Amino acid sequence: MRAVGFTEFGGPEVMRVLELPEPHAGPGQVRIKVGAADINPSDIAFRSGVIRKLMPGAFPASDAYVVGWDAAGVIDEVGEGVRPELTVGTPALALVVPRLALGAQAEYLVAPAESVVRAPQGIELAAASTLLMNGVSAWHAVELLEVTPGATVAVIGASGAVGGYAVQLARAAGLTVIADAAERDRDLVAALGADHVVPRGDGFVEAVLRLRPNGVDGLIDTAQFTGASAAAVRDGAVIATLRPAVNPATDRGVRSGDVNVIKYSGDTSVLNTLRDHAESGVLTLRVAATFAPEEAAQAHAFLEAGGVRGRPVIVF
Repeated sequence: MRAVGFTEFGGPEVMRVLELPEPHAGPGQVRIKVGAADINPSDIAFRSGVIRKLMPGAFPASDAYVVGWDAAGVIDEVGEGVRPELTVGTPALALVVPRLALGAQAEYLVAPAESVVRAPQGIELAAASTLLMNGVSAWHAVELLEVTPGATVAVIGASGAVGGYAVQLARAAGLTVIADAAERDRDLVAALGADHVVPRGDGFVEAVLRLRPNGVDGLIDTAQFTGASAAAVRDGAVIATLRPAVNPATDRGVRSGDVNVIKYSGDTSVLNTLRDHAESGVLTLRVAATFAPEEAAQAHAFLEAGGVRGRPVIVF
């Protein structure tokens, strides 16, 4: 089968199509004939070698690394002991933890049945492939805030894939959302459901404090601007980040939490809820551009250049 990956760490140019043995579903597993798989910043971190440096021993030397956390396609093999709704011919989504030749960007993906759910109806596979990894990231970010309906939270990076989902999931949870946006993205972020849209960048904290003088009840930072954003939250609040960040406000009891996708990779209930939200329109799925597997290097360069709204997608 064809798969998208690399055989050495480096820049976008190391991405290529790999020819690998076709995998098959074993007990408790499902095989998906992949139609589309999205590309995420974590794929860039794997490709560049950053993740390997952060987690020595977790990624030993290998002939081939296949990237990708999630994919959309059609089930074409099922092993024994899987849920009855996962039948051959069912459009499905899978969320996996990429390890060596086990990433999602391949013509065939074998995944644990608990990590596979029916695809949202009425949504093309390219768009559906952008849901699970980014949706789970936003879901955990909202959960980390430990707030209840009626609270006010802020989102940094609201025009991005995870930030946009965070805005929509927070609104669905009954929270008031203050979200940032560059001038060109104000209409987009407002359409995602933000109650208040404030300037992106240096004026963010000041704008938030004008709306909530004592600070918001929680903050989701998907853009990693600066620890100075902690000034926008009240004493004792939680800041959720996609990567570990410096928290300069511990003297005020402000806590920080890191999003953990792996925690939910086998949580079928959460994956089904995200699918239902996409199907009902609570979540807006956004494809920035599509690429053939042979264009993986261009796709990585496209995402790495920044300013992408939604996710680039590899279409098989």
